[in-house]
Parts: sequence; C-alpha cells; structure tokens
Amino acid sequence: MTGIETVTATEAMTGTETVTATEATTTTEAVTATETVTGTEAVTGIETASTIEASTATQASTATQASTATGIVTPTETVTTALDDLIRRVRAGDLGPDPATLRIAVAFTTCQAVRHDGRGTGYRNEVLSLRLAEAVGSCAVEPGALPDGALDDCVGADVARLLEHPLLPVRVAALDAYLMHVTPHTPANGARPVPLAAGTSLEKSRARAQAVVELLDLPPGATVLVVGVVNSLLEALRSRGLGYVPCDLKGGATEWGEEVVGDALAAACRCDALLVSGMTLGNGTFEPLRLHALRRGKQLVMFAQTGSAVLPRFLGHGVSAVCAEPYPFFWLDGGPGAIHRYRGGDR
Repeated sequence: MTGIETVTATEAMTGTETVTATEATTTTEAVTATETVTGTEAVTGIETASTIEASTATQASTATQASTATGIVTPTETVTTALDDLIRRVRAGDLGPDPATLRIAVAFTTCQAVRHDGRGTGYRNEVLSLRLAEAVGSCAVEPGALPDGALDDCVGADVARLLEHPLLPVRVAALDAYLMHVTPHTPANGARPVPLAAGTSLEKSRARAQAVVELLDLPPGATVLVVGVVNSLLEALRSRGLGYVPCDLKGGATEWGEEVVGDALAAACRCDALLVSGMTLGNGTFEPLRLHALRRGKQLVMFAQTGSAVLPRFLGHGVSAVCAEPYPFFWLDGGPGAIHRYRGGDR
C-alpha cells in the first residue's frame, strides 16, 4: 500500500485516485429518540418526503438506545436508513414492476489494478455488477471481500430475493440494477449527459473530475470534505481555489503527501461541503454523511459508480447533486463515453 492509493474497489478510480471500501466514516452521529433516521424522510422516489428529524409511532425502526456521550450508536439500537426505506418501497412495487417478476441474467465482477502514467502510486478495485434486461447495476467492494458463492447467489435470482440478501453490496447492486431498469439516466429522468472524450486513463480521470467538481457551488477559499480520496478530484478542487480535507478510514497520504484523515464526521464539522464516493452506499457509511448534510444545510455531492441510479433518489433529502457513472466505467475503455449529472432542482 502506498499512501492512500492502494485501495479498493472504488467509485472513483481516477488517477492515483483511491478510494477504499471503508472510505467513508468511522463514527456516526448520536441518534436519539428525537432524531432517529426513518424511512419516511429518507426516500420517496422523486416525491417529497417528510422530515428526518421526527420519530413517529408508525416508523418500523427507531433508536431504542443511544449513547449521546460518545456519539456512537449502541449495538442494541436499530435504525432504518434512507437506503432501507428505498429498498422497502421497491419491494412493495411502489416505484415500478414487482421485483419478484424480474430476474438477474448475468452476474459478474470487474477486478483491475491501475497505475496511471505520470502518477507515483496505483490502486486496485473490484466491482460487483448485475445485469437486468438492458440495465447493469453495480457496487464496489474491497478486493477479495466477496465470498465465492456470491455470483452464484445472484445469477438467475429474482430481484426481490436479492434485495433481502445478507450481503449489503448484493442488495445495493440489485437495487441499482432495478432502478436503472425503471429510471435510466435520461433527460426525461433528470439526467444531464456530459461527454467524456477518448484519451488515456489519466486524461479521462481528469475530465471526469472536472465534471464532478463543477457540481459544487462554493466560493474560492471554501473547504470540501472529500470522502474517498481521488487525486484527480483534489487537483480539480485546487484549480478552483477550494481547500479540502481528504478522508479515508485507512489513512495514509495523498499523491502530494497530504495527510488523509480517518474520521469523516469529525472532519465534516469543519468543512463547508461534502464530496463523497457512492461506494459509501455499499459499506454502510452513507447515512451519517447524508444526515450531517441534511441537518447542517451543507452541499453533499456524490460521485457514483456504485449506485449510480440509486443516489439520484436522495436528491433533496441530504444530497444536492450526483455525478452518475453506470457500467462500463471510464477506466475500462479508452474510447469516448459519458457520465450523467443530476442537481436537486432538476428532478
């Protein structure tokens, strides 16, 4: 491992960029009876949802015990997240056809090692992808983390069953495939395509990074928390006069020797906005960051290969913008491609 670059299957895969599966956060905000994460706030597809701050009697799961002194949710506590609620709505058929009637035709993983020409370090990544009709849903994982039987579990299975799979990355990939199938990245669904020209891996990485950073509406001198360290994104932030705090649970250093912090929420408190890898969906660390942005009124921009069709569902519910990149990802092909940008007011 060289600095932060070794990483894992990451969302971002740009430049010596790196993102680890644990990239997001090491702690969660204290959950009390008055600020429980509930499905009703979280996701209602495109519709308006209720506030997250309220815990009502009709919510299935509430925080039954909270440690407010440490800010850590205790093991006896059950919390319904925005992702849980979205899965529940899909399983109920609220957002499209019954997922029990749709089957995964192909399940595969993409594994690669990269070292861009001109960069001092490299990275590895692994992504689980599921094919549903014309759509492909994906979730990045730590290299080698998927058990041998995961692909066999997925292929031929109906989506409803996979949405209850014990492995979170399988649930996320299945949800992504379903939502890509029912709401593809088209202008009619709020997506704004951004072409990526053919080029080297580093050229395409930098082009993608510029498209992501443009989603931030910040004055020069503002500070951005970057969860999932991608060196091309850090370059793009610097070019706009923005400061940043790189965050990754494994720590390390950026390409330029800058310290990478491990506690995302602690760092978020001193940042003006958050730029977060969609891989946080697959490792369970997205929710605390979404809640922080929602409660503090901060911009939360997601760059997403993992859950590219999932994250636009959270626009207006903590997420302010999404740069969605469905399979095949830019680092797989030197030819022209496209990414898709969403803003909160477009959907």
